[in-house]
Amino acid sequence: MSQPFSVIYDDGPCLVVNKPAGLLTQAPRGIDSLELAVKDFYREREGKSPSDNIYLGIIHRLDRPVTGAIAFARHVRAAKRMADQFQNRTVSKTYWALVEGNVEPDEGTWVDYLHKRHGMAQAIVVEEDDPRGKKAILHYRVRGHVEHGTWLEIELETGRTHQIRVQSSSRGHAVIGDSQYGSTVKFGPVVEDLREQGIALHARLLGFRHPMRDEQVVVEAPLPDYWPEL
Repeated sequence: MSQPFSVIYDDGPCLVVNKPAGLLTQAPRGIDSLELAVKDFYREREGKSPSDNIYLGIIHRLDRPVTGAIAFARHVRAAKRMADQFQNRTVSKTYWALVEGNVEPDEGTWVDYLHKRHGMAQAIVVEEDDPRGKKAILHYRVRGHVEHGTWLEIELETGRTHQIRVQSSSRGHAVIGDSQYGSTVKFGPVVEDLREQGIALHARLLGFRHPMRDEQVVVEAPLPDYWPEL
């Protein structure tokens, strides 16, 4: 598999890459994924054969149609330390999204209770007293306006399945291109397999403590070239 990603931070056991749209973070055997591509990257760099086992810590995930910064760890100790940061919510995650319609007010906090539907890669908003619901919190501010919608900068306080996509859509502001959650606007290069279609959601900034040094790391992922000029 040719390298489908670009490296944006590479220091010791810590690697951050810019994920393309349409590629699963992890996948069952026989299906292309970012995990396999990153393992191949390490095999080539370390002079290993294709059959050699490579440890790769999967710290977090990005949805298949989402682009942007995603971190991996090359050994167990680094993976544990980074995973603890995500679990304890000491990691900063900033997303850029283009959503349909005019978002008002210019900044705010969205709080919902989300339920991931059993056996489906889909989440829905449920009532606060629904035992299936998990609290989802994000903070947004309007950065500008584009054709068909609004440019948002979003900071996640929680990390629920499809959180930004569901919370935006439930307010009538589906992420542009996200037909799964109601968008009627096309976005990005047209692909044959709709599962590989990108949406206008990008993990722009990722901030964390380096797993082996007491040092703050902030990584910025460039936008795909098919995004409009912002």
